[in-house]
Amino acid sequence: MNKNVQFPVSRQGGFSLLELMIAVSIVGILTMIAIPSYQNYLQSSKRSAAQADLMAFAGTMERHKAVSFSYAGAAEGGADIGNPAIFAHHSPASEPAANKQYDLSIESVSAAGTRYRLKATPVTGNDGSLYVYSDGRKAWDKNNDGNLASEEYCWRC
Repeated sequence: MNKNVQFPVSRQGGFSLLELMIAVSIVGILTMIAIPSYQNYLQSSKRSAAQADLMAFAGTMERHKAVSFSYAGAAEGGADIGNPAIFAHHSPASEPAANKQYDLSIESVSAAGTRYRLKATPVTGNDGSLYVYSDGRKAWDKNNDGNLASEEYCWRC
């Protein structure tokens, strides 16, 4: 065997440390942008489900009034306020209570039984409560302070 034969030296392929650091930085930046957007999307979809459930709940309140000529007595045990007896107590109403995102309640009924206010309270988070009134008004307590300002009488504002 000839000892003077040279074999070609193969160069190792791969990424340099600088290339790897740039790639990791790009992924980190994209993650910082994507995660908050995704969380906002999830919160918005949960809020939309609660809004739909509140509207269905309001429809059920109207059916209750058509039968009893009053909004009174629609809560559990024939009470005027509290957990509804005529609708699911939670939202999304189409899922089991274990998956609830909002608690639904009848917050107030006028003494004559002619007006009501329904409320969806978030179970977790600080998203603010949603309201529906018998006259069709809708409100979202965005800052969750318990006081509805004039600009909060809107669900999409």
